[in-house]
Amino acid sequence: MRIKFNIATAIVGILSVASLAAARDYNRLNISDAAVLFIDHQVGLFNLVQDHNPDSFKNAILAVADTAKFFGLETILTTSREDGPNGPMIPELKEKFPGAPYIARPGQINAWDDPEFVKAVKATGKKQLIISGIVTDVCVTFVSMSAKAAGYDVFVVTDASGTFNEEIRYASWSRMEANGIQLMNFFSVACELARDWRMDLTGLANLFGSHMPTYKALMDGYAGAVASAQK
Repeated sequence: MRIKFNIATAIVGILSVASLAAARDYNRLNISDAAVLFIDHQVGLFNLVQDHNPDSFKNAILAVADTAKFFGLETILTTSREDGPNGPMIPELKEKFPGAPYIARPGQINAWDDPEFVKAVKATGKKQLIISGIVTDVCVTFVSMSAKAAGYDVFVVTDASGTFNEEIRYASWSRMEANGIQLMNFFSVACELARDWRMDLTGLANLFGSHMPTYKALMDGYAGAVASAQK
């Protein structure tokens, strides 16, 4: 029994060290190597999302879209069974990317099971995939783990992904994290891509201010103080 205990302890120790070593690796988003995937942001599925306020959730989705456009990232949109209750993609999202690949899957639940979708992802030439979608535990988790298994670095945007309730959300996050997938939000994605405020202070401020009322107030307050000081 003592030998078995020591062996088990050693294995746990090795795994813990490996996990800590992996955690120390800071795999940062890189503008030149990132693509954005919008998975099943469909009007029917939108009604299933109960772990976010509807207005905040839609705002986050469009914020990710504007982030992709601001940084000029390759973007792919996909839906599943548009002719059924899942419905078409949210119009405002689709309209932002008139020239982007749009994969209307005939029925595959996991987008990675669709050869056309995988072909479109490979065609970007990027290895970092920024993913959001509905619902988190299925459409997002399945494709994220499949992409990770295929050798991609995966970053899931949590505030632009939604599901039935918070319990399911946290279980999904735990499952993805255990598979090496990074969880982020719109603001952190944009900041990590930017790296430096000096890249385009006005552009970044406008991006954040258009989707974050508190950030807009911050910038307006600063502008007011500067104007007052110059009088």
